[in-house]
Amino acid sequence: MIRLGGPVFGGTNTAANHWDDDPDTWCRAVVDEGYRAAYAPVVEGDADIAEFARVASQADIVIAEVGIWRNLIATDELERRANVAEATRLLAVADRIGARCGVTFAGTRGEGAAGPGEGNFSRDVHALIVDTARQIIDDVRPTRTKLALECMPTTFPDSVDSYEELIRDIDRSGFGVHFDPVNLIVSPRMYAEHRELIRDFVDRLGSRIVSCHAKDIELSAETVSHLSEVAPGEGGLDYAVLLRELSRLADDTPLMLEHLAGPDLYRKAAGFVRGEAARAGVALER
Repeated sequence: MIRLGGPVFGGTNTAANHWDDDPDTWCRAVVDEGYRAAYAPVVEGDADIAEFARVASQADIVIAEVGIWRNLIATDELERRANVAEATRLLAVADRIGARCGVTFAGTRGEGAAGPGEGNFSRDVHALIVDTARQIIDDVRPTRTKLALECMPTTFPDSVDSYEELIRDIDRSGFGVHFDPVNLIVSPRMYAEHRELIRDFVDRLGSRIVSCHAKDIELSAETVSHLSEVAPGEGGLDYAVLLRELSRLADDTPLMLEHLAGPDLYRKAAGFVRGEAARAGVALER
């Protein structure tokens, strides 16, 4: 059964998920939104992490993700090593709090954290991602979480084929699959055929999916194609297909809303997803 989740607001600052020392209030905020899954709250210290894990378990809330979001393949070696060290620390946090995954993008050989870069799709970069993922997993040796890479249009994994190759080459039980269907739609043809893309991804990688992002995508009518991320319900993604495919998975799968500006828009998006689930005959965990 699918567990809908998203960020919660009202903690120690105006950003989402900042609840440094108030696990009970955080838990109530998750429940009040009708979520059955949550992003890991921003916490520091083993005692706080243990308390957040306890209240989540008590309320039957799945902590879906600890966000890592570091450029693990940066060209500057000092920067890359620092990012790998932080990714290792955050995967350990994910394991202590009982999250389904610590998730990151692989990064880029270009500028910024995850944008385009020359060489991003080279065999050398594939090998670097493999070695880096192995290093992080072997240093942490997680027992309750997985390291997962979000699919990105700018580097590996950018398709079900490249994800399968990474799984094979990394060869670690601590490596899981993160599913973001919007990030896989990178052309008008893939937009038109995205239902088949979703089915193929779940067919081939479903047993390893640990979390999924919920957003939407819109294709412009311009001659030079432009694809834009939009809120669920404002684009062309077939949520009935996505929800039916996710409902086939054995474990309670977190479907996590993201990238929206504030609680009202998250509630609107959650209402859309719940409505699509009802129309598709798919049960969401309540």
